[in-house]
Amino acid sequence: MKLESLTGKLSLVLIVSILFTSCVSKKKMTYLQGGSNVENTLVNYKIKFTKDDIVSIEVTSLDQESVNAFNGGGVSAGQELKIKETPTYLINSNGNINFPIIGEVKIEGLTNDEATILLEEKISDYVKNPVVNIRLKNFKVTVLGEVKRPGTFALEGERVTILEALGLAGDLLISGKRKNVLVVRELENKKEFIRVDLTNENLVNSKAYYLNQNDVIYIEPNQTKKDSSAFGPSTAVTISLLSTLVSLIAILTR
Repeated sequence: MKLESLTGKLSLVLIVSILFTSCVSKKKMTYLQGGSNVENTLVNYKIKFTKDDIVSIEVTSLDQESVNAFNGGGVSAGQELKIKETPTYLINSNGNINFPIIGEVKIEGLTNDEATILLEEKISDYVKNPVVNIRLKNFKVTVLGEVKRPGTFALEGERVTILEALGLAGDLLISGKRKNVLVVRELENKKEFIRVDLTNENLVNSKAYYLNQNDVIYIEPNQTKKDSSAFGPSTAVTISLLSTLVSLIAILTR
């Protein structure tokens, strides 16, 4: 075989290898494609409490002394109320919290607003016009797969979007599949597997756009990444060696 022919074939192999490992459609990379104004039908979305959630609950009233017992106080008249922080409660395996005076109250499956109304109604048997403030203290989501910083993230608030969570994980790698993202959700002992397309503008109306606490987001590798993994981590080294060999042969055949 002539050196010129060998050089040509090696060059072709090199070109194909480079195209195989680096060719990615721009259309597959852009989020929320479409360009039109999409109405967000989930604008009033509220998460629901679930087992193992930790919530802080503060009770106030015009007569603050009357609600001391509900805030972990229990001081008598004339004493100075000293509460270091708002009491927290764990939602147990039965979906209940053990609240002072009232006892067990089931709040699993309720939104913050619904749980607030329920507790205010129960406390009203003891206190006039109580005001209840509930906050979820352990909202977290996990992001796995083809992202820059996979891991579990503790979040403030109760209204977090999938795009915000991916931002915390450093965004998707170029090898991440954007059209088939998996969100694993558990509520009331049931697991739900939700698939979303990050490139579609209607993502904002997906049930997974606003995340629930403990949601797991998995970014699957695209086909290029799957195929390249078959060659092992030495693929880049192989391409580099091929490039060097082609250059060497070209020099020798001048």
